[in-house]
Amino acid sequence: MTELNTTCDRLSDALSQIVVGQSSLVQQLMVALLAGGHVILEGVPGTGKTLTVKAIAQLIQAEFRRIQLTPDILPSDILGTNIFDLNTRSFLLKKGPIFTQVLLADEVNRTPPKTQAALLEAMEEQQVTLDGQSLPLSELFWVIATQNSLEFEGTYPCQRRSSIASCSS
Repeated sequence: MTELNTTCDRLSDALSQIVVGQSSLVQQLMVALLAGGHVILEGVPGTGKTLTVKAIAQLIQAEFRRIQLTPDILPSDILGTNIFDLNTRSFLLKKGPIFTQVLLADEVNRTPPKTQAALLEAMEEQQVTLDGQSLPLSELFWVIATQNSLEFEGTYPCQRRSSIASCSS
């Protein structure tokens, strides 16, 4: 237990040097990481949300990807798709950005419900379903989603359900 505390303290200290003045955010993210819970951050653009998530991923040496969610993004844009290869005459899986360890889902309340549902399956079940086939995600699969305030144009209203956000139009 002491080793875990020491590691957490070092991680928090390093993160606090990168993201100045956000000690409460850093502490809450550390708790979520240790508890295996996903996070949704709300705030106006330019407050360091992306920087914070990137820094955590680098500090824990985890693979990081960012998805900019938009009103026209499809589930296949984040999950991936099977592509037919003419040379081998078979389908090959082209994995999407969700196949990572730390995923920043930027502006989750700007994306349509079908895409949100695909993201929620990954968060709740640690797997995705493509063409009827379930594919497991990384053992460390952590989603940190950001959302803009509802006052911003083009957002869908969101409700928090436990540590997972669910949104609907």
